[in-house]
Amino acid sequence: MTATMKIGGLAAAFAVVLAAAPALAIDLGGALKGGTDAARGMSLSDDDVRAMATQACAWSDQHNKVAPAGDKYAKRLQKITAGLADEDGIKLSFKAYLVRDVNAFAMANGCVRVMAGLMDIATDDEIRAVIGHEIGHAKLGHTKAKMRTALMASAAREGVAASGGKAGAIAASELGGLAEAFVNAQFSQKEESAADEYGYAFMRKHGYDPNAMVTMLKKLPAGGGLLSSHPSSPDRAKKIEALVRKG
Repeated sequence: MTATMKIGGLAAAFAVVLAAAPALAIDLGGALKGGTDAARGMSLSDDDVRAMATQACAWSDQHNKVAPAGDKYAKRLQKITAGLADEDGIKLSFKAYLVRDVNAFAMANGCVRVMAGLMDIATDDEIRAVIGHEIGHAKLGHTKAKMRTALMASAAREGVAASGGKAGAIAASELGGLAEAFVNAQFSQKEESAADEYGYAFMRKHGYDPNAMVTMLKKLPAGGGLLSSHPSSPDRAKKIEALVRKG
C-alpha cells in the first residue's frame, strides 16, 4: 500500500461531487489574463461540473495506485457496491486506491474512489454509508458552488478564457489542483447534516443497516481525518441515532 494519496491530505469530510456528462465551456489554460474579473462572472452548469470531474478523476487515477481486479481491496469493493451501478440518476463507477488515507470521494462523472486505509477500519455497511453521504452532497446541490470557488482560484492564478461555445480542456498544470478541490471540498454544518440525512435514507432504501452511519462517525476523531468538517462527528452521530430511533 502506498503512503498517501497524491492529491493532498484528503482530510475533508466525505468529500465530493457527483452527477455525469461532457463539455466544458471554460479553458483554464486560455489566453485571457484578466482572470480574476472573468472568474467573478463565471457560472457553472451541471455539464461544466461533470466535465471537470471527468478530467480530474482521470488525472487522479493516473497519479494513484488503483487496486487491480484480483486485489483483495478491489474484490471487496465490488462486493460492497453490488447493485449500486445507478443511484438516483447518477451512473456510478467504483475503484479502490491502494493508499493508507482514511478517506473516500466521488466526482461529478460518477467516479467513486475508496482508499484502502478507510476499508481497513470500516465495515461494509460503513463504507456504503460514506458513499450514500457523498451522493447526497451531489443530489442536494452542495458541490457546484464549491467548484465555482475552485475555478475562481485557478482563474486568478492562470487567467481564464470563457467562450460561449463548447470549449477546451482544463490546463494540465491545473488538473491536480482541481482534483484536490473536488476531494477536499468543505461543506457547511447545514450541508453536512442534510447529506447525513440523505445517506440515512440511502441506507434504508437499499436495506443496509443505517446504524453503520453512526458507528462510522464515532470511529473517527471529531477534529480531523475523514470527518473534519462541521458539525463534529459526535453531534452528527447523535442526529443519525435520533433518525434510527424514529425509524
